[in-house]
Amino acid sequence: MEDSIHKLEMKEMKSHLTAYLFLLFSMLTMTASAQTVTKISHKRAVKTDVVTTGTLTIRKPDYICISTDGGKDQLTMDGTKFTMTMGGRQHVTDSQKNPQFATFHMVLKAVINQQDIPQGDDMTVTTKGNTTTVTIEPTGKKKRQLFTSFVLTVNAKTKALHTLRMNGRGEDYTEYLFK
Repeated sequence: MEDSIHKLEMKEMKSHLTAYLFLLFSMLTMTASAQTVTKISHKRAVKTDVVTTGTLTIRKPDYICISTDGGKDQLTMDGTKFTMTMGGRQHVTDSQKNPQFATFHMVLKAVINQQDIPQGDDMTVTTKGNTTTVTIEPTGKKKRQLFTSFVLTVNAKTKALHTLRMNGRGEDYTEYLFK
């Protein structure tokens, strides 16, 4: 009888220890925060904008996932790898190979880690009141680029991301509003 009580106590202790270690691991590695996001897709040729909602998930040091329309559309930065899924089509690039995303990666990583936004040749940073606006206009081959520019607005004090606008050709753009 004493042996079975001891086994039961050990099993219960093991269960508590496992739960504690899982919680500790999650807190140390996941440091994730989720926010609500509204996505606005504007096409010049279409009369009304397409508006969907979803979530923004951030994990330090450099992971961000914007998921809208029930996960059908996603923009993910995982390290230097960018994956964009829109309308069932997936585009994958790497900021080390694609200069258009190199500065974008550098800025997003600074925002995620609540650091000062670095300066670069292909970007301008302006602060007005509590809002910092970062405009990235990639240099290089413009024909092959998905976007002509990126515009991010960030809270100057908390470094929280407010908006991300990715400008396409002509007057087309995709804008994310974070709450």
